[in-house]
Amino acid sequence: MLQTFDERNRDLMIWIGAGLVKRGEAGVSPFDSVVQGGDAVWEGLRLYDGKIYALTEHLARLRSSAKALAFAEIPTDAEITDAIRATLAANAMRDGVHIRLTLTRGEKITSGMDPRLNQSGPTLIVLAEYKAPVYDTSGLELITSSVRRPAPDVMDPKIHHANLIGSILAKIEANAAGADDALMLDGRGFVAETNATHVFIVSDGVVETSRLVACPEGITRTTVLRLCAEEGIPTVERDLSLTDVYRADEMFCTGTMGELASVVKVDGRTIGDGGVGALTTRLAGIYRAFARGAGVAVVDDPT
Repeated sequence: MLQTFDERNRDLMIWIGAGLVKRGEAGVSPFDSVVQGGDAVWEGLRLYDGKIYALTEHLARLRSSAKALAFAEIPTDAEITDAIRATLAANAMRDGVHIRLTLTRGEKITSGMDPRLNQSGPTLIVLAEYKAPVYDTSGLELITSSVRRPAPDVMDPKIHHANLIGSILAKIEANAAGADDALMLDGRGFVAETNATHVFIVSDGVVETSRLVACPEGITRTTVLRLCAEEGIPTVERDLSLTDVYRADEMFCTGTMGELASVVKVDGRTIGDGGVGALTTRLAGIYRAFARGAGVAVVDDPT
């Protein structure tokens, strides 16, 4: 799975700091914390027909992560939303858009790790691109990575931070193995998530997912559990071993960038009958319809 360049994104306007800049002129200072140490928090948003699904929840998670990292200043939700609106308007965007929202600790007066060197406030980056869900809907193949997801006593997964080296290392292993993505375990050997998404399996009609031990509080994950409850589909949150995965009837992963995507093979084992499962197909349709209709309006209706 390799994303490709969309020609519509060639002349993007990107919000950095306090205003919009052209894609070819965009950049952050070498003294910015995100360059110095990956010291930033981020969210992925999706725009459906002028509305962003779960915008309030995403901004709350961004704020929570920034507070946990002791950011001295955090823009208000209204300020961030205004920057998003301005970015979308500058690019005349309304649908089929993914937004990468990043908040760094800001620019330092000199290089170094000490947050006291940050004296100019945070840097807000709003990157909006035309981007359809990135995963092949016919089914993904995963391998299990040797890289483990850390426990809360190492790096709490509730902090949605921008230091993604662990995920990148896992993705390198997946690429080398010819797989789409990598399944990542926690320090005890149970399934955490993939390098980019949360993981669900279906066994005997029950939708199961990992506990929030070594994976973040996924907004799409929470939505899927909620939709299952509304549809009368039983769910369980528990520790999942690789054996649970290998013998599952169905498997799928979830995330804002990829929505719901079926997994048909893990470590060379075929999941279920090797096709996209019926329950996966049903939930993907329910989620897509719900996300398209339940968002916060950020683009004016042209009518």
